[in-house]
Amino acid sequence: MSEAARIADQLRRAFDGVAWHGDSVFEILEGVTAARATARPIKGAHTIWELVLHIAAWDGAVLRRLGGAAVELSDAENFPPVTDASDAAWRRALAEVRRVHEKLVAAVAALPDSRLDEIVPGKEGAHYTFYYMLHGVVQHELYHAGQIAILKKM
Repeated sequence: MSEAARIADQLRRAFDGVAWHGDSVFEILEGVTAARATARPIKGAHTIWELVLHIAAWDGAVLRRLGGAAVELSDAENFPPVTDASDAAWRRALAEVRRVHEKLVAAVAALPDSRLDEIVPGKEGAHYTFYYMLHGVVQHELYHAGQIAILKKM
C-alpha cells in the first residue's frame, strides 16, 4: 500500500470509519437535528452546523490545493454562515460535507507518493508539503469532531 493510500485511509476513518481514537465525525453527528446543530450553548463558540460547514470548506480547500490551486480561505469561506436552519438544509449540509470529503479521500488515494514531498501552492513563502497538509487535515477533522461531541452533549 502506498503512503498516500495510507493517509487516505486515515482520512476516511476519521470521518466515517472505524477510527482508533473512537467515534468518527459522522458517528458523532448521528442523531443531531437541525435545531441541535444551530444551538449555541457556549456564547461566542461555533455551532455544530458551523463546524460542519468549516470542515467541508477545508476539505474543499485541500482538494483544490491538490489540484494545484493556491487556495486561501476568506473569513466567510472559513466559517460559512448558516442562512437556512431548516431540517432540509441540515440534510443538504451533511450530504455536501460527505460529498466533498469523499472526493478528497479519492484524490488522496490516487496521489502518487512522489507528490507528498512537494510544497503546497500558496502565498509566497509557503513552507509545508502535501504530506504535512494531508496529515494536518486528518488532525483538523478529529479536532472538530471533539468539539462537536462536546456541543452535542450540552
